[in-house]
Amino acid sequence: MITWLDVKKLVDWLHDHVTPLSSETLAWLAVVFIHSATIPSLIAVLTGLGDGMPTVDMVLLTWLGLGCLFAQAAVQRNMLQIITISGGFMVQSVLMALIFFK
Repeated sequence: MITWLDVKKLVDWLHDHVTPLSSETLAWLAVVFIHSATIPSLIAVLTGLGDGMPTVDMVLLTWLGLGCLFAQAAVQRNMLQIITISGGFMVQSVLMALIFFK
């Protein structure tokens, strides 16, 4: 028996802190994480710490998925999603332009 783990307290804490998360919050976090998938390798190439660009299929599929999420946000008029996805596209485009035109 584990004496230091109080399961009831853990379940109560999860219920109090996770329940308020809405589906919109989780969708916004998903967009942020998807955008973050290619950023580390782009920054590594830009700073000279790495020489491997992300594969083209990964970038295209990521952008295609984000494009679909952008279309969904536009239909739903979800301004937080629209701004987040647009900002992520701009940041990734600037990073790629800095790499290609360096």
